[in-house]
Amino acid sequence: MQLDLARAAPAPIRKFMDGLSPSWRVAMTSLCAVWLALIVLFIGDWAAMGRQWWDSSTYNHILLIPAILGWLVTVRWPQLKRLQPQAWWPGLLWFAGGAFVWVLGGFAGFSLLSQAGVVIMFQGSAIALLGPQVSAGLAFPLFYMVFLVPFGDEFIPALQLATARITMALLHGSGVPASIQGVFITTPRGYFEVAEACSGVKFLIAMVAYGTLVANVCFRSWPRRAALLAACFVVPILANGVRAWGTIFIAQYRGVEFAAGFDHIFYGWVFFAIVMGLVMAMSWPFFDRPMDDPIVDAPAVEENLLLRRLSSATAPLTAVLAALGAIVLAVSLWAFAADRMSATIAAQIHLPDVPGWHRVDYAPAHTWQPVHQGADHRLLGRYVDGAGHVVDVSYALYSRQGDGAEAGGFGQGAVPLGSDWAWASPAPGPDGGLGERIQAPDGTERIAVTWYRTDGMTTGSNLRLKLANIRDRLLVRATPTATLIVSSEQADGGNAESAITAFLASIGAPGPWMDRIGAVE
Repeated sequence: MQLDLARAAPAPIRKFMDGLSPSWRVAMTSLCAVWLALIVLFIGDWAAMGRQWWDSSTYNHILLIPAILGWLVTVRWPQLKRLQPQAWWPGLLWFAGGAFVWVLGGFAGFSLLSQAGVVIMFQGSAIALLGPQVSAGLAFPLFYMVFLVPFGDEFIPALQLATARITMALLHGSGVPASIQGVFITTPRGYFEVAEACSGVKFLIAMVAYGTLVANVCFRSWPRRAALLAACFVVPILANGVRAWGTIFIAQYRGVEFAAGFDHIFYGWVFFAIVMGLVMAMSWPFFDRPMDDPIVDAPAVEENLLLRRLSSATAPLTAVLAALGAIVLAVSLWAFAADRMSATIAAQIHLPDVPGWHRVDYAPAHTWQPVHQGADHRLLGRYVDGAGHVVDVSYALYSRQGDGAEAGGFGQGAVPLGSDWAWASPAPGPDGGLGERIQAPDGTERIAVTWYRTDGMTTGSNLRLKLANIRDRLLVRATPTATLIVSSEQADGGNAESAITAFLASIGAPGPWMDRIGAVE
């Protein structure tokens, strides 16, 4: 006896399934099966995204995106069902591109890229199984899937600086005396930090996601859509500056504790909800999509000459499904091989003597220890010269780069993630290094310059390091990677920069010195 699952389903689902044409029934069944397989095969990436959606307030809004995607498809369905889905082999190119992005993310130890890759594979599989006409009707929902990727943390340092500068301008304009150093603002009533949580990134990315949705649903004119998106980008940044100014301004008259409480109660989502409402209210008079305007014009899609020509590139459904499986298998084996490679490194290393300098006990004014997670060797020491310059040297050597062992990964390096040290501002980076000024709550300042070394290349750029690591893993070639941080505490007279300069003059080019420490040939 054969069990008819459609007959056993609830009445609404039975009614929906009965209304499908045979081609739509096959296409939707195939797409659901492929998406389920992709979730299972890449469950690690989906689980990581899910944890960020749930645990991080920056990405809580993404929990609404799946429901929004479902609604976007629902409002298009009356027109979409008039189109004929078809297996379309060019869609495999988009899917393969997503698979390659996933590989690159894994090779670079860059989870954001891996997560983008799995979302692109979702898009590509839909295009390959539904064909160009249906995909054209679903163009916006497919594009809107990008907001499933939890991106935005990359903008935090720039947003911190922008907020600090806007705040300073408003403080001066309102007559509050203040001075600024990086993201730290000093007024007669207190010392304030524009911390990562105050950067406004959570509201910015939520506003951009919301504005993108409104631009598609409420506007037909592309210039008007662009204007709304520009407002959704600029207004949150300005509003966050007003929020920071308001907190400091209130602190001048009611005290820091009252201002902090007011900030949490009012200047949280209440304030930004008001800002969002104002942006939408200002946009309302310019909405140009009629209420009865169909989101998808099925006859126009069917008659489009370009889409008709593209529709000729059909392929058997079984062949497309087999190709999707083959692509996933190929990139999985590639990633497996690259993850297993590891360079040969010395069993033991040590910080060398430096002419004109001698080693002393490491005793910082405020505890500081850089993060080098996953490194095979970590060294930390202090050098002093005859002129009284003091520098701290942190060195890490990795036999491989990958998940849990990323020299340039998030939270790695001179600003220990979860510590009380905070990034303050950029600093000079001699010899191509990345210079950063960081600060502790007690006012202790430190300048740190970071270099990465791999395969003869020395750079302070995390991007260049990741590109080099990606190249090595694409070629399945094992190369050791090293990180060097030369740092000095900022004492009266501002001798941190001069101490670092003097030390670099003694060791010569950072790259060869790093190779000597790690015994890298």
